Amino acid sequence: MKQNKYDDVNFFSEYEKMPRSVQGLEGAGEWHVLKKMIPDLQKKRVLDLGCGFGWHCRYAREQQASSVIGVDISENMLQKAQEMTDDSAISYMRMPIEDIDFSDNQFDVVLSSLALHYVESFEQICKKVYRCLKPGGTFVFSVEHPIFTSRSEQDWYYDENGNRLHWAVDHYQSEGLRETTFLTENVVKYHRTISTYINDLVHAGFTIREVKEPTPSEDMLKSIPEMKEELRRPMFLLISAEK
Repeated sequence: MKQNKYDDVNFFSEYEKMPRSVQGLEGAGEWHVLKKMIPDLQKKRVLDLGCGFGWHCRYAREQQASSVIGVDISENMLQKAQEMTDDSAISYMRMPIEDIDFSDNQFDVVLSSLALHYVESFEQICKKVYRCLKPGGTFVFSVEHPIFTSRSEQDWYYDENGNRLHWAVDHYQSEGLRETTFLTENVVKYHRTISTYINDLVHAGFTIREVKEPTPSEDMLKSIPEMKEELRRPMFLLISAEK
């Protein structure tokens, strides 16, 4: 399934209000960890899968990447990215991530931020990314953590006073489609275990370099008190792999 909720007017309107949409990378709770996992981008050719507003594309150019291609299924996302981008070395392509078909050894680095849990077959993406990366190239991505995606509810258990009791994990080993709620809208995500993420990469030929389950930065914990709840369970899984 190639889902495109971001071209729904109501959904996109809510998405635009999110901190990471307004503040960019600094408003993303996992960015302080993901940034350190990205290799030196100077003079590198970079591909961003699920580029959204183009934040990572513009960051790559700030780090002196030679060229950047951002891919996204959403016309709304890419229109916003174009409005925020004034750089001929960045190009945007509208297509589902599943449909990418770039040349062999075309890129030095492939990035993806919180997009691949919307893709049904991570295995196929690994194969396609491996093929279009140069030898020694890096694939760095973030997804919603499998502890977060295991249940369709994707929410805390609360007591009668609305206090958060715990985060439940259920049906963890049952991979596949989850119909859940995000920004008041029904969306489809795909749950897979940590071992599947790692093994799909290894079977495609990658070497795993780093795996992170980030917590919010100290600055974010101080400035946004409710962020302390994010210390109780991992929300994100970040992986760096090398061809």
